Amino acid sequence: MTKDYYEILGVSKEATKEEIKKAYKQLAKKYHPDLNKEDPEAGEKFKKVNEAASVLSDDKKREEYDRTGSVGENPFGQGADFSDFGFSSFADFGDIFDTFFGGGGTRRPRKRRGEDLRYDIEISLEEAYTGVEKDIIITKQSLCETCGGRGALHEKDIVTCAACRGSGVVRSERRTPFGYFTTQSTCHSCSGTGTTIKLPCTECHGSGKQRVKKKISLTIPAGVDNGNRMHLPGQGQAGERGSVPGDLYVFIHVKEHKIYERREHNLYMQLPITFVQAALGAEVEVPTLDGKATMKIAPGTQPSTIYRLRGRGMPDVNAYGKGDLMVQVNVKVPEKLTKQQKDILKEFDETDIEGRGFLKNLFSKR
Repeated sequence: MTKDYYEILGVSKEATKEEIKKAYKQLAKKYHPDLNKEDPEAGEKFKKVNEAASVLSDDKKREEYDRTGSVGENPFGQGADFSDFGFSSFADFGDIFDTFFGGGGTRRPRKRRGEDLRYDIEISLEEAYTGVEKDIIITKQSLCETCGGRGALHEKDIVTCAACRGSGVVRSERRTPFGYFTTQSTCHSCSGTGTTIKLPCTECHGSGKQRVKKKISLTIPAGVDNGNRMHLPGQGQAGERGSVPGDLYVFIHVKEHKIYERREHNLYMQLPITFVQAALGAEVEVPTLDGKATMKIAPGTQPSTIYRLRGRGMPDVNAYGKGDLMVQVNVKVPEKLTKQQKDILKEFDETDIEGRGFLKNLFSKR
């Protein structure tokens, strides 16, 4: 065999016609010369793929090729028949043209959907804890109130595009060594809508849209965190001539707090206590996001001990309970002492058998 058409298409000799069709479409997209202008070999590869497909898609030619290793002198000479593939040569290339050039010849013109918008909002940790109502102002393209988004004051002023005859696409044909090659692209006259306007709206000049400022009320749920976003369908940019509008995405940013550090649903904080409270134990008040709580300090509490207050953390945004408040206690050492306080502490030091024993053991390990 001078050429292995099965190898060119990357299929086995037992490949079905559907498998050959699928392989051909994938390779045609890959090596199309109009899409690979920087690859000098793309055109030659594209010819080989077409030659292989034209033979293997025809039952008689494939049988001859399998038997003799060749088919005539020019498989493209008297017309390669792609009818079994579901399209005729390149004129009706279906989903390949949908990918390359914006749609097949039978495609209905579609008006473009409006673009999505993004809005970033910052809230406090307290607002994230309770949930909050916020009003925001966005600047966007909205439907023209004068023409209702049509682009024309009257329906009769919207006519079929003469350039594409309402299809939304235009075709161009060029002759190649293998026959005529037809491509299609979005119509520039109507931007693919299939219609043009004889007398545009004086307010929007035919676009069907006008720039407005709009106030939107948000209900931000309790428990939101940094990076959470709210999806508001239909609140984005207006679509083309009354088509579907885009959506609005509101991204949440929670400010850092002076007291609390958030880690998912739990809150962490530092609480200063006195030496006496740590030594003797005590009940202390702890500030929380919804008020305050009472926490018991156990006698002999060491610095950096963490106490857990269950259910006093952040709520779950899906209402699945709350996290905890983690309180790390730090013993506050007084910077100034009275003479009486010094005498008391000296007396305590002299009788602190546990402390002296600890130091003695520490030095004995050297």
